[in-house]
Formats: sequence, C-alpha cells, structure tokens
Amino acid sequence: MSKFVINADVKRRGVLAGMLGLMAAGCQRVAESNAGQSLFDMAEKWHEGAHRLLSSRTALAKEYDSDDVSPFFRGNGTTNPGSDAYQASLANNFADWRLEVRGLVDTPMTFTLDNLRALPQRTQITRHDCVEGWSAIGEWMGPQLSTLLDAAGVQDKARYIVFRCADTLSGGDYYESVDMVDAYHPQTIVAHLLNGEPLEVRNGAPLRMRVERQLGYKHPKYLTAIEAVASLDDIGGGGGGYWEDRAGYQWYAGI
Repeated sequence: MSKFVINADVKRRGVLAGMLGLMAAGCQRVAESNAGQSLFDMAEKWHEGAHRLLSSRTALAKEYDSDDVSPFFRGNGTTNPGSDAYQASLANNFADWRLEVRGLVDTPMTFTLDNLRALPQRTQITRHDCVEGWSAIGEWMGPQLSTLLDAAGVQDKARYIVFRCADTLSGGDYYESVDMVDAYHPQTIVAHLLNGEPLEVRNGAPLRMRVERQLGYKHPKYLTAIEAVASLDDIGGGGGGYWEDRAGYQWYAGI
C-alpha cells in the first residue's frame, strides 16, 4: 500500500472520529428536537450505507507492525468495576468467570476462560480510536466472535448481537450491539490478551470485544454475555448501546 493511501486512510479515520465526536458532544441540543433527531438518524444511515458501499463486508481494518504498538494503552469509561462480584472474581484471577452465548440461538452455551483459550485464536495489531479524540495501537488476541456464534447456532431471525458487561456507569449497566455484518467480520474477536498478556483491569479484564472497524465505545469491556436478538427496541432505551441511549451517540460508529 502506498504512503499516500496510508496517510489518506489515517486522515479519513481521524476526520470521521472527530465528526462523530462533535455530533455526540456538541450537537446534543439539536438532537433533543424531533427534527434534529431525524436529521441525525438520516446522517447515521447515510454513514453506515456509505461505509458499507465503499468497502466489502469483510474489508479489514488496517493492521500494524509490532514496532507500532503503543507503550501504554490507557483505559477509558469504567477502569475498575466496583461490584463485589467483580472484585471477588478478580481476587480469584477470574477462574470463575463465565461467558454466556444466548438469545436466538439453537444451543445456548457457557464458556470458561480455558474454553475460550482452547478455541482457534486470531491475533491482530490495530489502532483503537476513541470518540474523545485519543488513539492507541495494541496487539489483541482471542477467538473470533463468529466461532462462538456458529457453535451456538444463531437462528435466521437474529439481526443483532448484544454484548452484556459487568461494569456500570452512573448506575446503569453497560451494553453495546452490532449487526450481523460486524458480528461475523473476521477482525471481531473476544479478546483476552493485549500485547501478549492477560488484559489489565483498566482494559476490560478478563474479556472484551474488539470490533475493529468501529469507534472505541463499540468495544465493550468486562464481557459476560453475548445475546442474539431480532430487534434492539427492548434493549435499554432502544438505541442499541449505553452511550447511544444516554448521550445520543451514533449506533453505527464505523471508521
């Protein structure tokens, strides 16, 4: 890939991240009106459609060399869940942590960390772009989400995958969702290692999602369950994610 193309790609991702940040942080007053919300909904659909039109279903996010890995990968949002259950699991080195796959699947499943480590793994060095404007590059490892979904047998009527988490923000449970295109994207993985080491608590230990073609708030941490659903209407406030429901963030945050 030429230097020009790489620079153009980086610039495009930065511009999109900045646009979405402005939309989320600076345009809330507009979004509160019916007309404003309709405008944002149209913009989101345009953004999703354009992103999908300009790249194939399986187009990969840029992957980097080991020399590019950031010396420090900061945490954001919740950096240490305070619940007794999480702290007890942390003290037990997460030996009792379980990940459920449930909802519209033929065979609901529960995975231990050892189960997940025994599955085929994907390693990828990618850049995390936060809606707040910072980025970091890290090497992530874990099984592809598609492996878990295929094992459970996702039913045809499922249209979205919802991620349930152990952390809370401002008293509310954190959750996120993606459609089946991103759920089955080859770089969408359930990560348990960062830079060759188990995830730090600030980075989502023991499990977090990596959805590499979307902004950071679509990569939920402290993952406890993966749920296949037909609609997002009954998930939280119906927006499909914690920040979408509380701050008007765009559900589709493709970069």
